[in-house]
Amino acid sequence: MNRAAKTVVTGAVTALLVAGGVGAYNLLHELTTVGDDGTEPAFDPAAVSRTPPSGDKAEELAETFLGNWSLQHLDSAAADTDEPTSAVQALKDYADGLHLKKLSFSHIRSSGPSAVTKGATKVAFDVTAEVDGGTWSYASAVAVRQSSNGATAVRWNNSVLYPGLQNDQSLTAGQLPPGASDATVVASDGRTDLSAYPSLRDIVASIRKHAPAKGGTPGIGVAVVDGDGIGVEAAEVFRKGRTPAIKTTIDAHLQEAAEHAVMDAHLQHKPAGTVALDWRTGHILALAHTGDHGDIAINGIKSPGSTMKIITSAALFDQAGLTADSPAPCADSLVANSQTFHNDEGVKAAPNATIAQAFTVSCNTSFIKDGFHYLVHDGDASALNEEATDVFGMGSWTIGGGVATTDPSIPADVQGSDQAAQFIGQGKVTATPLFMASVAATVRNTGFEQPIILPGQPQTSAPKRMSARTAGYLETMMRSVATSGTAAPRLRDLPGVGAKTGTAEEGDHTNGWLTAYNSHIAVAALVEGGTSGVDSAGYVVRQLLTAR
Repeated sequence: MNRAAKTVVTGAVTALLVAGGVGAYNLLHELTTVGDDGTEPAFDPAAVSRTPPSGDKAEELAETFLGNWSLQHLDSAAADTDEPTSAVQALKDYADGLHLKKLSFSHIRSSGPSAVTKGATKVAFDVTAEVDGGTWSYASAVAVRQSSNGATAVRWNNSVLYPGLQNDQSLTAGQLPPGASDATVVASDGRTDLSAYPSLRDIVASIRKHAPAKGGTPGIGVAVVDGDGIGVEAAEVFRKGRTPAIKTTIDAHLQEAAEHAVMDAHLQHKPAGTVALDWRTGHILALAHTGDHGDIAINGIKSPGSTMKIITSAALFDQAGLTADSPAPCADSLVANSQTFHNDEGVKAAPNATIAQAFTVSCNTSFIKDGFHYLVHDGDASALNEEATDVFGMGSWTIGGGVATTDPSIPADVQGSDQAAQFIGQGKVTATPLFMASVAATVRNTGFEQPIILPGQPQTSAPKRMSARTAGYLETMMRSVATSGTAAPRLRDLPGVGAKTGTAEEGDHTNGWLTAYNSHIAVAALVEGGTSGVDSAGYVVRQLLTAR
């Protein structure tokens, strides 16, 4: 057949394909399956040529494939691919999932070498499918390869069905499934869309995917779904529904303040993260972090420095029977398990100091001395782990909505110099701002309430309720830190505030911490590379404590 004649016939085939008639299939079948000797070689997937087939040849094979598909001759269509078994099932799933009534193709044309499949020629086309709910039209393409014997085949993957469709995904038509029509994730006021806050975008995406939405009506259209039938995206919307909402515990006003706080000019663009909790309920009211450093508010797992002295003090009160007035001599340096420990700059030696006084000025040697003496027994240094777990609820939390958080760690089997370092939040001790905000909340609430971001999310309980005696000591000590101690430069003028600062060494720099509470909220902040807790995290915490 000469080229001019072939062009004319191909155009006729395309027109017949659009009509979806049997004549189109018969004519096309005759043109593409009958050679000079009445046979045609089979595609050999083991001997694929690196040379793409010509545009005419690729287009001819694509027309055959699409003709078979349009007539629902699925075995024949699958035979035109390089993976017939996978193709025939996927083509059947396409028809079943869409409740397909009619399928046609138009504007079939070769488009040169494929940019995705090496050694293949791209053939583009338009699809019109009558499905449950309406008529769906979209542009698509296939890649056609040839083997060394000259036979051609459509390179099979699920994107043949719909561009971008993954092999573990499928299509459905009719009522859009959960996830296909994005729910709005809102603040506790039921109105504010949380996707507007940069720090919450990944969290909103997770909640939207995992949490049930309330209200609204589903739309009608075509959706891409995953293997569990959960909507990935809406490919076509025939009739819009009313967007459902997922309500969170986030306080819109406080979230706005948190977003600004982590960008405070005093931080000089250092990575920062902060969390604010309702200390009565454990509800997460705000959660913010700087943009390019990951969500360090809930996943920034770092040594918490002297903020850990809250838990160390509680262990001394609960397990050793000490009081806030018990001796805690503050020396310039101290050797424990062959390691020498020092205080932060500016902490003066005070041989007659009490636990409360040492806490106020954050004397490291006081807490190492008392911790090592009263809480390490015959090499067993698990007391701090027990206090953190039993009273402060340390463990594997689920805050809800599929949001991933990193668990704190205070090892129970700590050895060597880490037995002393743990009491000042160094060594192998790690925490996040989320956990340290919860520590402050536990003190103010006289008991642990597990942080959650979805109202009604199940909350893990701590095995023991904090005693009123221990809470009383800690509140008095934390108030002293805020009014006359290490946090005073930022917080002394704020009524009802209790706090604890922390500065933790990490490599060649330090990280600044501060955790605090007032009559409404508990807050913690971490600034990586902060010179001290009060001069870095202190600016963040103050903004949140004064935001409401």
